[in-house]
Amino acid sequence: MPPYYPVGKLPAEDLDRILRRYASGADPRLLVGPGIGRDAAVISFGPGVLVSKTDPITFATEEIGWYAVNINANDVAAMGATPRWFLSTILLPEDKTDAELVDRIFSGLADACRELGITLCGGHTEITHGLDRPLLIGQMLGETTADGYVSGDGARLGDRILLTKGIAIEATALIAMEKSDEVRTRFSDEFLETCRRYLRQPGLSVVREARLAMETGGVRAMHDPTEGGLASGLREIAVASGVGMLIEEDRIPLLPEPEALCAFYGLDPLGVIASGALLIVVEADRAKPLAVRLGDAGIPVAEIGSVQPPEFGIRIRSKGEITDLPAFDRDEIGKVFEAT
Repeated sequence: MPPYYPVGKLPAEDLDRILRRYASGADPRLLVGPGIGRDAAVISFGPGVLVSKTDPITFATEEIGWYAVNINANDVAAMGATPRWFLSTILLPEDKTDAELVDRIFSGLADACRELGITLCGGHTEITHGLDRPLLIGQMLGETTADGYVSGDGARLGDRILLTKGIAIEATALIAMEKSDEVRTRFSDEFLETCRRYLRQPGLSVVREARLAMETGGVRAMHDPTEGGLASGLREIAVASGVGMLIEEDRIPLLPEPEALCAFYGLDPLGVIASGALLIVVEADRAKPLAVRLGDAGIPVAEIGSVQPPEFGIRIRSKGEITDLPAFDRDEIGKVFEAT
């Protein structure tokens, strides 16, 4: 029997091999193409650049439209661009789709676009055989100046690594929405509602902090750590940039609700889906001014590590001991959804 891949992203080494073999486009206007740690493509377009991203929503069913806009906008913003236009392919399950479901999805799309100043400009919607839940594949287009973008491969020796808000924000909201009955067996209704509100508070969007980071200056790279969590996001930047990292575990912000849910389900918070946080690699002398700027804007931020020589490896200090940063073959949240 062939060794099938687990649920989640393809293993980084396999994806890298595939991209090198099949995605070597020769168009000179493609400034940033597909690669590990790269959140979106950057294409030269007139006096500026077009930034393009596509991402599916496969776990969430509640608020899937709102969710899709924000997840795709984050990746465009993490490239230093302003998200402008959104397209969606919406695949709906046979014998489970009614007008109310369709209206709810499009209402969520419209709300998120309005909140972020984005135009819903096209897409495709159909009833699809063989699905048990809606799937939504989004594409976000954004723009910035010719020299106004960053990529995930820009980290340099001595840079500092900042993290906004905290880890496992997205996982907390997902579990509360999709596994509410299980959560209620251990926690109060008040706790559950707090977790459900994580979509908006602290919130999934990192568009505002990405914009403030670019305005402050000194940004080498940014990354929206989604599947595989913080550990995978850090590893993707390090591999893409050809550098090592030292991460300080005691500086990584973990809010009480994510900590409690991860403990309940036996999940490692470092490897659980983490949209809502933004990784920012910044020049050492710009780290403090950026942290102050974000703090003044009401955005929590922590300096969680530094960029090291490549031979140092990608490592984490925990309780005084330095070990390799854990690697996750799949997102930890998969354990939650396999349990049913």
